Amino acid sequence: MTRWSMVADLRRCVGCQTCTSACKHANATPPLVQWRRVLDIESGEYPDVQRTFVPVGCMHCADPPCMHVCPSTATRQRDDGIVTIDYELCIGCAYCAVACPYQARYKVDLPRFAFGAEQMRHEAAREMPERLGVAQKCTFCSDRIDFGLENGLTPGVDAEATPACVNSCIADALHFGDADDPASNVSALLRENRHFRMHEELGTNPGFHYLWDGDRDSLDTATGSAPATNEKAPLRGTVTSAHMPGVIPWQQTHWDWRAAGNFIFGGTGSGLLAALAATAWSGTAPPDWLGLLALVFIGTGLFLVWTEIGRMLRFLHVVLNPQTSWMTREAMIAFLVFASGIGTFFIPSVVWITITGAFGLLFLYCQGRILHESKGVPAWREPRIVSLILSTGLAEGCGLLLMASALLSGTAAMPVAAALLLLVALRAFAWRRYLRALLDAGAPARTLDILTSLRPWMAGLGAIAPAVLILGGAFLPDFAAGLFALAGLMAVMAGWLFKFTLITGASLNQGFAIEHTPARGSGPSGAGIKPGWR
Repeated sequence: MTRWSMVADLRRCVGCQTCTSACKHANATPPLVQWRRVLDIESGEYPDVQRTFVPVGCMHCADPPCMHVCPSTATRQRDDGIVTIDYELCIGCAYCAVACPYQARYKVDLPRFAFGAEQMRHEAAREMPERLGVAQKCTFCSDRIDFGLENGLTPGVDAEATPACVNSCIADALHFGDADDPASNVSALLRENRHFRMHEELGTNPGFHYLWDGDRDSLDTATGSAPATNEKAPLRGTVTSAHMPGVIPWQQTHWDWRAAGNFIFGGTGSGLLAALAATAWSGTAPPDWLGLLALVFIGTGLFLVWTEIGRMLRFLHVVLNPQTSWMTREAMIAFLVFASGIGTFFIPSVVWITITGAFGLLFLYCQGRILHESKGVPAWREPRIVSLILSTGLAEGCGLLLMASALLSGTAAMPVAAALLLLVALRAFAWRRYLRALLDAGAPARTLDILTSLRPWMAGLGAIAPAVLILGGAFLPDFAAGLFALAGLMAVMAGWLFKFTLITGASLNQGFAIEHTPARGSGPSGAGIKPGWR
């Protein structure tokens, strides 16, 4: 097999950004889009401060999360390991961008030119409208590789077959070749030097390697350098890293309030369908308009997320990857939800309502898995987010049902109130487990600050206040209707506040980290750093 890989020698990179310029020239990327860029990472404390220049871009992972989540199959992987994007299939949902832990994907919705609205001649000549509204990223200059192979050239050795960034490097810090070939140039470099891969703990198996020290066994004691192994040293998180923009985690901008609206309205609507199904089995026939309201909520959420995709007319492509994409599965379940929900108006049986409620639960589960598969956002990929999204949606749906029941039938809403009491307790438990998991595992400092600031709201508005109101309604039947309705409203509002904050506030990306600072000149190598993390 062939596995095209890139090696960056951190001991040699001088941060000149020539590779960035060469990449922009070769691929005609618009302003603010850099498929290859070089980070400037500072580590240590005065007077022992070190500066490391780190080239980054698409890592062409062997197990790329971007490909698994892509709903349209636009992101694919070639047999040689290169991850590609089909601009004609991509719908521009940016799911791949939030799934990428290397911040390597870009989405440009409108034309950008170097001097504002004025387009220069070379920009007009090299304009690529097929890239607008879709994902784009580094391709390892696959066109050059393919040309070279067709003409008997060796990528990484012959310049005509080698990525532009590697050809341009003035310090000979970038190298390219077949990592599966023991005789290749990159295989030799990896054998002879200590190396690491970024965010390797996420299991993506990236195809980009960083050299940080030579194989100096005999000099270890004298120089104080790390042992001649590839073992990882614990990363030092630091929250005082505001001087490193583009390195510390920053707020992802691919999913905004419209995506939050999908999780808010979709979660409440699907939770309401499940609550209506449970109510139907109790012998109480809920009003038909509540089922319609649930469908309106889900439809509103889907409409909002549709307005966010870059190529809206390609929305049907969202169903092309049911094998691995939870966004595809959500879309397919949504179709079943609407078909079954509309069917209940013509066949108003308990069984049919139950089927609709089951589809609602599946839709809600898909929403939780969509977040969990977003490896590029630490607050989303925590596994306990799934149970939290489930319990939150169910509490919101039951809260909405309690509001309607209390206002329509007063004290007859007691069974629904008891169910809500249980659900807000389950949500509080899921919230505590989720937040504790993030605090224990570590996360971007800003993410933890934002989520911990929600504690009083989730406890007070989301659990204590609804419980007190429900108990008050049980002991004060004359005021039960108002108290129950207010309890339901608070349960819904707490869930909406949490999900809006989770999507638009606490969704900082992974940022960048290095496992080791390199040995430069006569100085020793050092421990790694994970800026912006606590």
